[in-house]
Order: sequence, then structure tokens, then C-alpha cells
Amino acid sequence: MRFIPAKTIVSGYRAGNPWFGSNYTMNIYKGCCHGCIYCDSRSDCYRIENFDEVRAKEKALSVIEQELKSKRKKGVIATGAMSDPYNPFEASYRLTRGALELAGKYRFGVAIATKSDLITRDADVLQAIQSHSPVLVKFTITTCDDNLCKKLEPFTATSSRRFAAISKLSKKGIFNGILLMPVLPFLEDNEENITGIIRQAYESGAKFIYPYFGVTLRQNQRIWFYKKLDEKFPGMSQKYVRQFGNAYECRSPRAKKLLQLFQQECDRFGILHKMEEIIAAYQKGYRGEQLTLF
Repeated sequence: MRFIPAKTIVSGYRAGNPWFGSNYTMNIYKGCCHGCIYCDSRSDCYRIENFDEVRAKEKALSVIEQELKSKRKKGVIATGAMSDPYNPFEASYRLTRGALELAGKYRFGVAIATKSDLITRDADVLQAIQSHSPVLVKFTITTCDDNLCKKLEPFTATSSRRFAAISKLSKKGIFNGILLMPVLPFLEDNEENITGIIRQAYESGAKFIYPYFGVTLRQNQRIWFYKKLDEKFPGMSQKYVRQFGNAYECRSPRAKKLLQLFQQECDRFGILHKMEEIIAAYQKGYRGEQLTLF
């Protein structure tokens, strides 16, 4: 891993963000080595060259501390949208852990998206933050079949390991759940997969599941995705071409039926699935000008 210069890492304040109610974004790493065949961050619009190479921002913790000290408004810092903050290099570099410790020091909340069970290492820091500010952990899980997971997300923790991580964090009282997205048409959009994920989420103590029954494709992301489909699922890319053409939003033909099943099963198990309810639940009990509820 190499280091790249960065003048800023934590974004400016945003109030009323409908996406999980976060107020700031923070990306310590650039690029990702998970190898997920559907990753949107490969899209040209994000201008990330050599996407599979992970780079870290120079003097990241010093930059972050200076920025947090200067913020006039407290709030929730989101990380993990563009690059997983728990890539394999994090195990030794511990930059994400250091950033979380700084968030706690300056009394900011955090919302973390990841596909790694390495996050359980930092449960103590998350507990410390949660004592004064909101904490939200979102595990992306798109299949309950580890064999399929290894084809779609070859260098991540398997789905079973992510469910185990959910269980570990839940037992420590950390608010966490699942991003069920994308649900790839013709591969994951079936009743067995959806109900299997919901059942294992319940058994693991997940508080929420937020879904999207389909996948978005644009620019070179589509080229990469179809190439990988041809390698791993011969003939599948042509099925996508026939069904979706060049559409950006490739919604599962079974989306409506699956959504009904999903809502029914989540309600049965007491799992949150509406955005406004998820935000209200993880921010409940935290009041003050630093929080902007959904």
C-alpha cells in the first residue's frame, strides 16, 4: 500500500441527509481490493484510477484531528461509501481505528459501512462513542450462500463471517444491521435467499435491513461487471443485455413480489426496514444541536 497526499478528509457539514442521517463523510483509503464484481465505485464519475489498488491518505490522523477540532457543529461521520474502511491493510495500519478514536475524543457519532469482520476489533471504541453519540454499523450482505458470495465478492469476509460479526457487535450493544444491496437479478433475487438473509439477521441480533432489489450499472462499471459475469456465470451477461439494455437502474423483474415478502418477514421478526425508522432508532436518546434527525 502506498500513501497519497490529502489536504482534507472530513467533508463539510450537511443537515437533513436522508441516507442514514449522517452529517459528514470521511474516506481515509482510496481504492478497494475486495474485488466485488458489481462495485459502483469503479464508475468513471468517481475518478478513481487503478481502483483495485488501495492507497491511504498521508498523515490521515493528523488531518482528521485538525478538521474535527475546527468543526463548529457536531454530528455523525459516515465512512465506507467509496472504499471499505476495513480493508486488509487496516489490520496493521489501524488508521480507521485511530479515526474512530478521534471521533470519540471530539464527541462525534459514526456510521460505518463495511464487508469485513475486522470491525469487531474496534468494538471497544464503538462502545465508547456510543456512550455519548450515535453509532451505526452497516454490513453489506447480498447472499446467504458463502459459495455464491465467494464468486461475487471474492476477497471479502464470507457472508457467514459477517453474520458472526453482527452477532458479536450486537452482544456488545452496538447498533448494527444489514445493507441488502445490490440484489443481483437472476442470481440473488429469489425467495430462498431473501428469507435466508432475514432469518440469519434475526438470529444474529441485527436491528435493521435496508434493501434494494436490483443493481445500478454505469460507465466502465458495466463493462467490468459483464466481464466478470462471463467468467463466473457464462451466458448471464447476455441475459442482462436482453432484460435491461443500457439502463442505469437494473431492477429485478421480481422486485415487487420480493419487497412484499421482505416487508412481511421483517415485520414478523421485528427487524426495522424503513429508513426513517432506522435513523430514529440509532439516534434515539441523543439530543442536541449536533444531530439532525431524518
